[in-house]
Amino acid sequence: MAEKQRAPQNRTLSLTNEQEQQMLRRCLAWRDGISLSDLMDGVLMGDAFELMEKLPDHFVDLLIVDPPYNLTKQYGSRRFRQTDAGEYEAFTRRWIEAVRHTLKPHATVYVCCDWRSSMVIGAVLGEYFTLRNRITWQREKGRGAAANYKNSMEDIWFATADAKEYTFHADAVRLRRRVIAPYRADGVPKDWEETAHGRFRDTAPSNFWDDITVPYWSMPENTDHPTQKPEKLLAKLILASSDPGDVVLDPFGGVGSTAVTAKKLERHFLAIEREAQYCALAQARLERAEQDRSIQGYEDGVFWERNSKPAKK
Repeated sequence: MAEKQRAPQNRTLSLTNEQEQQMLRRCLAWRDGISLSDLMDGVLMGDAFELMEKLPDHFVDLLIVDPPYNLTKQYGSRRFRQTDAGEYEAFTRRWIEAVRHTLKPHATVYVCCDWRSSMVIGAVLGEYFTLRNRITWQREKGRGAAANYKNSMEDIWFATADAKEYTFHADAVRLRRRVIAPYRADGVPKDWEETAHGRFRDTAPSNFWDDITVPYWSMPENTDHPTQKPEKLLAKLILASSDPGDVVLDPFGGVGSTAVTAKKLERHFLAIEREAQYCALAQARLERAEQDRSIQGYEDGVFWERNSKPAKK
């Protein structure tokens, strides 16, 4: 992988050719008879459609899927090409049928998409699982369009394998917001707290998230992957819908954002990725997480509203 010249302040993770090869030697490779314990907490290199069907049955508590959106885009050495809705539906149905045998009876499923692919994915997902909600999150990044509105939102479908029983921890994903109009009852703050740094309220999680920052050059989690998801976003999904020690599967693993966040939050994980350079970056990020468990925007069990967390003195 060719090395890019970057500004001194740029914290984007990149690897030399030697470092990439070193990381790849630490990734997992499929072999017949491989045990579940050998698969845990690693990056499995290979094609998701070939590997998903080989995985053990009923070992996954939480499935987080970030498939290619129905857009023409280059991912490493391969290009995903935009197609019509019917073919994208077939693609969606194919990966669902390949992976659903891995899910435990009370597992949770989250699927990322943009506005166009959301219409297809939501309909197909509802055939296999119980749809719970559609989360929309604000990704304030990218240039405007001359003849249309700028795409600054993405969706995440929330579904469960069982119609009644599933894991959901609302209190784990409350959002701490600044109080603009403080209300008092009998002189006492109502549903908010006065602190030395200002007035804050911990709000119940909604299906619209405006507190997410897409990784960029000054963030140590950033890589050159074209559609990298933020660790803060994934932390919300993982904390809401799993317990420590549960297993999180990401079949389109990319540069390991789901795996890294699961590791930081003390969950087991398995990521599948076919592109060597992305596998290497994922492995490098996992090794970094051994020393640094921080997640930008989440600290001491609190998700902070964007630009509201008091600066440390």
